[in-house]
Amino acid sequence: MKPGQELLVWYGEEYAKELGISLLEDDCSSEKEESIECIDPLKCDTITHTKEKTRHIKKNTGNEEKPFPCTVCEYKCSYPSVLKIHMRIHTGEKPFACTVCEFKCSQSSHLKIHMMTHNGEKTIACTVCEFKCTQSSRLKIHMMKHTKEKPFPCTVCEYKCSYPSVLKIHMKKHTGNEEKPFACTVCEYKCSRSSSLKIHMMKHTGEKPFACTVCEFKCSRSSILKIHMMTHNDDKPYSCTVCGYKCSSNLKRHMITHTKETPFACTVCEYKSSRSSHLKRHMIKHTKEKPFACTFCEYKCSRSTPLKHHMLKHTGDKLYSCTLCEYKGKLPSVLETHMRTHTKQNPFACTVCEYKSNYSNNLKRHMIRMHTNK
Repeated sequence: MKPGQELLVWYGEEYAKELGISLLEDDCSSEKEESIECIDPLKCDTITHTKEKTRHIKKNTGNEEKPFPCTVCEYKCSYPSVLKIHMRIHTGEKPFACTVCEFKCSQSSHLKIHMMTHNGEKTIACTVCEFKCTQSSRLKIHMMKHTKEKPFPCTVCEYKCSYPSVLKIHMKKHTGNEEKPFACTVCEYKCSRSSSLKIHMMKHTGEKPFACTVCEFKCSRSSILKIHMMTHNDDKPYSCTVCGYKCSSNLKRHMITHTKETPFACTVCEYKSSRSSHLKRHMIKHTKEKPFACTFCEYKCSRSTPLKHHMLKHTGDKLYSCTLCEYKGKLPSVLETHMRTHTKQNPFACTVCEYKSNYSNNLKRHMIRMHTNK
């Protein structure tokens, strides 16, 4: 500091003019600071403290120093307190516990948000529908459902999404760096998120925590329940541009019936499918994998549906009841066959003569007896 410059703190510009002290250096430094454009100018204007404002500008212009690196991954940050919070992702530490339920989290701010689920406080409301939430950030995410906005595009393929975190996970599919640290203890399934593992485990446990308030339908995901609820109110917002088809979800799946696309190909044989779920089911034929096991006997199968049917042999449950008589069946297909005794329907028709039957087995016997020797 030049002699006499410390007095500028007290007397300012008037003292400088009298003594001929130049303010050129200070002017230049202020011009440099002003020339940096902050990406969050609204918040920037509200900050009055000099150190806090300098810190804010560096953060939003990419000039922020990050001297504290994580010892496990490539994450870096500017403060040891932030690094301490980050490390809880690796250690699994959750020091903040809810006093009402068993919920635990790694940050106090997350606990505050969680506590609002107990007191029912949802102060932030959507202007389009009746949705309410506890955070403005969640409202922004919700609004994208109305605007159909997907501002984060993939640089490799045509994929777009609404969240940068989802894009980050998607990009790992292209780079081959997709880590799957969460493994199923029953089968060989692995995934990159703990939430995905929780949903997967419900396939083995049969847990369905989300229940319909109108009928007896239950499912393992809240998103599936939302789609189901549309069957009660006839809400079908998605329309096909080719035909008159309308649906509550999965319009893309319907559009494949027009385009005949089969983007999911088997790496072993020439099989192709329009759905990834169909390809997964097909691949089991090659791997001979049977991940669904009975808890009573040694029975194993490749799909969850046959296991459910098998389990009825042990439990003896007959969940499907006739609405006209006291008959009960173990399977919906068995109940459907029974209902024909009331409706007198004969859906199985002979292609040679006028014979009809309400059972497919009867038609097969008829074809052998009457038409195989002719």
